[in-house]
Order: sequence, then C-alpha cells, then structure tokens
Amino acid sequence: MPRRRELREYRCTLRLEAYAWRRGWRLVAGTDEAGRGALLGPVYAAAVILDPERPIPGLDDSKKLTPAEREELAAEIYAKALAWCVASVSAAEVDRLNIYQASRQAMQQALAGLRPKPQYILTDAMPLSPNGMHPLGVPFSAIIHGDARSGSIAAASILAKVARDAQMRDLDRLYPRYGLAQNKGYGTAEHLQALRRWGPCPEHRKTYAPVKSCLQPLFPA
Repeated sequence: MPRRRELREYRCTLRLEAYAWRRGWRLVAGTDEAGRGALLGPVYAAAVILDPERPIPGLDDSKKLTPAEREELAAEIYAKALAWCVASVSAAEVDRLNIYQASRQAMQQALAGLRPKPQYILTDAMPLSPNGMHPLGVPFSAIIHGDARSGSIAAASILAKVARDAQMRDLDRLYPRYGLAQNKGYGTAEHLQALRRWGPCPEHRKTYAPVKSCLQPLFPA
C-alpha cells in the first residue's frame, strides 16, 4: 500500500497554475479560508490571481510561516497580484449556516470580488458546487493540501490569515479577558479558562461545543 504523503513533503509551486495557463485559462484564482476551527469571530477567506510575470518567492501554506513572514508576503501579494479580495462571514452567520457552509460562502464572496474575473479557480479542498463549476460559471478544482502545493492558494491563505489576525487584535481591545491577540480565537487552555469564568462574549460561536457548554444552565430543569 502506498505510504501516505506527509504535509511537509509537499512543495508550493505554480505547477497547477501552469497546467491551467497551458489550456488557455490565463486568469487563475486561488482561494482559501482562515479561522474554521476558532471558537470566536468571523471566518475569513481570500482569493488571489497571481501575475506569472511578477513572481513572489517564499509563498507557502500560511500555517508554516511566522507572523512577520506572513505580513511581508501579504504586502508583496497586494503589490504584485493581478487581483485580490478578502471577505468574511460573521460568527452569527457561522452559527446559522454551520462552519463548512460559512467557509464556502466567504470563499465565494472573495471570488466574486475579484476584478478581473477569474477564468479558472483552485481551492484548498473545498468544492464550490457539486458539478465542478463555480456559481459564476467558472470551472474549479478542489486540491487536497492546496495551500501547501499551489502558490495562488498559498497567497490566498496568507491574506486571509493576516486579515483575520488583525481582526482578532481589534477584538482583543474590545474583549481583553480572552487573550485574543495571542490565541486568535482558538481554544487554548487560557481561552477555555476565561470562557468558563466569564462566559462567552457576543463574538463567540454559540454552536461550538466549548462555547455551548458555557451557555447551559448550571442546574437544568
């Protein structure tokens, strides 16, 4: 049986984009999200169309990069990409839709905001529709470990992560009890302890189990 490939073995290149370019799709967008597993705040997504004439060295899965590296690369993406867009879906919408559908909605909003419009889309494992076509009529491919394999998806993952981290710093000033500037809304021991002590704030995702458990009455009827 073939050995399962480890994430660290993938190399982030433009081979997937080049495959589409050779078939006549010159405007290839990558899209990815950030914040699916967090207990608090919006889920973010970004979409990026890279310019093959203006390469950006160092693009990779945002989770492999330091905050300083992400900020530096984000500035270069803003300056060199043919198009980019960042979108978010609120915590309330995450609760209403579920995180999978909210992530897809954020990606679709980011893609819809691209000018020029993409001719082909690469996503990080997220099918945008059941039939292989984005609702705008653009074909797409859902790539497993796409943010570690595709430069366009990696660029989108970086923009989504940088935007969401900035939002968490803003929310930390509003809700300083939860340590959001450090934990970015994820369920660290300190965040969970604060949640149990103070209860959830308006930005917590009420359908997530650690948050939901803090909403239950101490002595249910």
